[in-house]
This record gives sequence, structure tokens and C-alpha cells, in this order.
Amino acid sequence: MNLEIFRYAFMQRAFTAGLIIGVVSSVIGVFVVLKGLSFAGVGISHAAFGGVALGYFLGINPTFSAIVFCLFVAIVIVYIQRNEQLKSDVPIGIIFAASMGLGAVLISLLKGYNVDLFGYLFGNILSVTHSDIINIIVLSFIVISIFLIIFRQLYYTTFDRQMAKVAGINILLIDTIFMMLIAITIVISIKVIGIILVSALLVTPAATIIPWAKNFKQLTLLTIITSLFSVIAGLFLSYYLNIPSGGAIVLLSTLLFFISFGFAYKK
Repeated sequence: MNLEIFRYAFMQRAFTAGLIIGVVSSVIGVFVVLKGLSFAGVGISHAAFGGVALGYFLGINPTFSAIVFCLFVAIVIVYIQRNEQLKSDVPIGIIFAASMGLGAVLISLLKGYNVDLFGYLFGNILSVTHSDIINIIVLSFIVISIFLIIFRQLYYTTFDRQMAKVAGINILLIDTIFMMLIAITIVISIKVIGIILVSALLVTPAATIIPWAKNFKQLTLLTIITSLFSVIAGLFLSYYLNIPSGGAIVLLSTLLFFISFGFAYKK
């Protein structure tokens, strides 16, 4: 195989960012799937569009504005979902549409300002800079650190919420913190995978492995391996076939899911 791809600094940065994001999204994604929060991931990822547009509109770092906006959205979703009169997907759908609408309006007001919407929506490996790598490393460290701190409580609230409540665990707090971790993970993945496709990286690898994993540890490890394979192979396909990196990664990950589903169904 011709490895000339690694001669270019932008591809080196893309692989570095992709590998880090693959690990973080897998660790968080396992709980996203187990807790049934796939649609929440979609909602928050699309809310990032409003956050990015807000950053450009206010003249501040779009990554920073997207993080703040998505954290706000994550908190709002958790608290609205406590209303038993509404199904859990209702607030997500409302915020999903409102955030995209806000982004569209703000972008339209930026007359004469060229915003790389395609790069943000579908990912653009060429736009991953050295400062982006630093941001990804720092934010990933924060996400993993907080995740490890709340892991035990999160594990209990995922598999037995009643027992967790009896044990004195603040379920609302854990749900809120985890939703915020999802938000940060989504934002740091935007440059490589894109706003529209990023939720797939959270959900698909874990869903691919669930039929085959014998325990939680195995599920997490195999999900990380699957995610990293999708990222690496997707970036190779992106480079040699001249196609969007985000689309290549997601399509490859989806192919692995259907292969897994087919064998699991046959079994």
C-alpha cells in the first residue's frame, strides 16, 4: 500500500484527530446506545450548527460558541424530559429544529462573510489545524476524566435506575453531566466527521458490537476497535477516492453494522 498519505501534515493532523475522536466517541457512545439516547445525540449534534453560526455572528471562536450552546441545549433537554406529560423525544425534536433554524437565520445575516458550511456540516480534514488538535486533546482529556469520575454512578443509572435511586445516587445530576459529555464529544468531532454525520460515530460502532459482546468490558473494547478501523479506513478512502472524509467514515461504519446485523440475524 502506498503510504504517501502520511507525508502531508494535514493528513497527519487528520489521523491524529480521528484516532482521538474515535476513542472518546466510542467510550461515550456505548452508554449512548445502552441508555437509548441515540436521538438525543442527533439533536445535540444539529444544535451545534446553531452554536457555530452564533460564533460567526458574534465574531468569536465558533468551536467555543458551539460548546457553550450545546451544553445549554443538553441541560435544557434533560430538564424538559423530566416533564412526564411529554415523551422524551419531543423536546429533542423541538430543539433540533429550532437550532437549525437559528443557524440558518444567523448565517443569512452574515452578508459578505464566507462560512465553510460544507466543512462544518460534513467534515473537512483539510481544515484540521494544529490548534484544533490541541483543543481536541484538551477537551478529550476533560471528557474522559469526568467520565471516569462518574463511571460507577453512570453504570448504575444505566442498568438499574431504581437501585441507583435507592443507593442515593443523584440520577438527575448524572444524567445532566453525561448529556453534557455527549455535547462536548460531538463538538470536538465536528471538524473530522461533520455536524450532520457526527451522531453516527457515537451510535453505529456500539450498535455493531452489541450482538457479539459477552460483557460490558468486551463491548467497550470492541467498540473502540471498530470505531478506530472506521476512522482510519475512512480517511484512506477519503484521500485516495477524493471524497468527503465524514461521509467515508460513516458509510464504512454503517457497512460494518449491516454485516454484523446480517451475521447476527442468521445466527
